[in-house]
Amino acid sequence: MRLTMACCFLLVSFLFVGCRSDDEQSSTAAEEASQESSQTAALVVEPATANADEDSATDTAASAVTDTTLLNTNLKNNDAAYIPAQCYTKTTADNGEVHNPCFACHTNSDVPNYINDLDFQMVADFRPTTVTNKWSNLFKDRTDEVAAMSDTAIQAWVRKSNYFADDGGLLLANKLAEVPANWDFNGDGQWDGYVPDLYFNFDDQGFDKTPNGDDSGWRAFAYTPFLGTFWPTNGSTDDVLIRLPAAMREDNDGHYSRTVYQLNLAIVEAVVTKSDVVIAVTDESLYDVDLNANGRIDQADKIVYAWQPSAGRFMSYVGRAKALQVAGELHMAGGLYPEGTEFIHTVRYIDVSNEGEISLAPRMKELRYSRKHSWNTYGQLNNAALTEIREGDQWPERLRNIKGNPEIGVVNGQGWLYQGFIEDQQGELRPQSYEESVNCVGCHSGIGVTADSSFAFPRKLAHDQFQGGWFHWSQKGLTGIPEPQWRDGTWEYTEYLRQNRSGNEFRNNSEVTSRFFTGSGELNAEAIEQLHSDIATLILPSAERAWQLNKAYKVIVDEQSFIYGRDAHIEPLDNVWQEAPAGEVTGVVEPVVRAW
Repeated sequence: MRLTMACCFLLVSFLFVGCRSDDEQSSTAAEEASQESSQTAALVVEPATANADEDSATDTAASAVTDTTLLNTNLKNNDAAYIPAQCYTKTTADNGEVHNPCFACHTNSDVPNYINDLDFQMVADFRPTTVTNKWSNLFKDRTDEVAAMSDTAIQAWVRKSNYFADDGGLLLANKLAEVPANWDFNGDGQWDGYVPDLYFNFDDQGFDKTPNGDDSGWRAFAYTPFLGTFWPTNGSTDDVLIRLPAAMREDNDGHYSRTVYQLNLAIVEAVVTKSDVVIAVTDESLYDVDLNANGRIDQADKIVYAWQPSAGRFMSYVGRAKALQVAGELHMAGGLYPEGTEFIHTVRYIDVSNEGEISLAPRMKELRYSRKHSWNTYGQLNNAALTEIREGDQWPERLRNIKGNPEIGVVNGQGWLYQGFIEDQQGELRPQSYEESVNCVGCHSGIGVTADSSFAFPRKLAHDQFQGGWFHWSQKGLTGIPEPQWRDGTWEYTEYLRQNRSGNEFRNNSEVTSRFFTGSGELNAEAIEQLHSDIATLILPSAERAWQLNKAYKVIVDEQSFIYGRDAHIEPLDNVWQEAPAGEVTGVVEPVVRAW
């Protein structure tokens, strides 16, 4: 049975029953289903007040300022807000040339991701309820607004932090301490979602330090940015940090230990990426764990990925996490994070130094937070994917019902919670509305390329890079990072250029086109050779382009029109469907098969 658009984007929520794989740690499905249910009960709390004006708001993308409400779970514009704008790209150009940016997300998946959506490279297969492209900001012309914005004004805007107060305090955390009434979804007088506790104060191992000098638990890692949209040349810079649960940062006696934490981070990296990870030489007898999987307790210089329960091979965490794992209170399985794992992802404007160097801007466009709140087995994840196929075929008119609210965040049905904060009209960070948050879920639960719903950590730089890949972009930028390769040697970014013949899904990045393609449309061999050793040659914009895209996004902030699209561009986009034809095929004949 061929996958449908339902299978790609409409993963059923909280349907976790079914078969069990040999290659996962045992615990009963009933216990895990109960855990899932109890930990998400708060997500269905009714709002404290019902505001008729909010419920009936009918603003459009043409309005001067979109009315953003935080006390309901309405979908004002787009009932399928989880389908990204990029999915409405016209893959066949007017001249008949076929472009395939789709392979970046839609691909043969790696277990335990059971969303094998390779066929979406060939057939869009929109439902009757999703053929209309509700991302109407894509078709807006911002030429006049951008022209009216001075360089001085936009530079001052992006260089003013909306995360830190002048005294170094955390602006959003301070505001949430006395939560505004119009942010308090359940009306209990307190903020029940994530409160920022990251200080962006990194040491030479990438660990974040609190003002009193302690480790906050957050650790920065460097990665090769995901294909297309998340290249800075397309409008934004970003960074990602990870934090494991407290037990994974503690020794056997429950005391914080950075050494234990580093080892558990390396173990998680090995388990998620299904590969060996280099570590400092470690005496395994201190932890009674065979880290290098050689059958002896000796000295280990790497974590060997050896998760193969069907062959009697297991892996273990160290410290207090080991005891919890043995007790069945903390889980491990190949390709999955332990429950309690957290990520922070900040999306930012692009800053440009006087010397023309591109970097993260102090100002955030978005502060994104995710947490794995419950564990799902291989069998449960597989059953959810199979249920999607069945429901998509039986009820093609149905859209996905996303659980959550603006205060707690939204869940993806695979054990993860997502919460976001975005700029208000004055540039201060505010909680995203329910509809703005739903936008996050499609990519983080319904595509084949992710590893346990995540993008960045599986793309972490290896041990032979600066600080072993554990650093923040404020410590070292993107310049000099080699192009990523698949396990069969395929150069990933080069393959994207070859398949898409452009630097983004919308094919409106003229800088990349002029730099990497000849006049006849062939790849520029010299530019590709440079790309292999330095990704900055492709993914960083010129200073002029950076400032123009900053201005374009600022227009969206002024309008607060994020529910109509938040992609930065100046002129209307031509290569996007406003109404996708029924049975739309992409023109791709042979899909790109990813070598995991």
